[in-house]
Amino acid sequence: MAVLDDKRANGRSSKGVQDRLLDAAEELFSERGFDGTSIRDLAAAAGCNIASVNYYFGGKENLYVEVWRGHLLLLRDTRIASIDKVMSQGAGKPCLEDLLRSFAYAFIGPLVGESRGGRFIKLMAREMIDRHLPRNLFLEEMIMPVMTALQQALVKTCPGLEESKARLAILSVVGQLIHTVAAKTMFEQTDSPNMPRFELIEVVDHIVKFSAAGIRAMVKEASV
Repeated sequence: MAVLDDKRANGRSSKGVQDRLLDAAEELFSERGFDGTSIRDLAAAAGCNIASVNYYFGGKENLYVEVWRGHLLLLRDTRIASIDKVMSQGAGKPCLEDLLRSFAYAFIGPLVGESRGGRFIKLMAREMIDRHLPRNLFLEEMIMPVMTALQQALVKTCPGLEESKARLAILSVVGQLIHTVAAKTMFEQTDSPNMPRFELIEVVDHIVKFSAAGIRAMVKEASV
């Protein structure tokens, strides 16, 4: 009855309550961490009854997972779409640089925004220190689907590139992009007058050229 009363009081559908809880949870978990956020805090921020957390999500732990799943699915779909876009353009062999550049911007874009992107970075930093997610969530929901799609695209774009070498190339590209996001955040938070300007376009261009050269070198090495 408490949840039904909550619906009537707000004059909104159950979907509206779920969305408000997810929005509140994303903000509070990123600012206070999992342990620093209570169910009472979540309900108050979402403008709903405390019982709503259990009713819709089965508890704080599941709500935390759903906040993460929303981010991971968005990242997965954005990255795979960037790969599909290049691979489906026109006839003939896709350009390696176009593939890497499209993927790079799709990787970085959702992580550098001032709202959701910033909250996700905070969530990730907290999760790395104090883990609460299921062990395989990252792998199953985001990493493996994206790696599989990019690996297939690289092998098609660069005939002669072995699948094992393609996976190594992906790890290298992703490592550079992760470092780029971290560096951009660091550079923008400092007020030091001696800090060089961070030009995202220039950095992405370097990563694309550097990685494309490395991938072609692996293909050439394999053919010798």
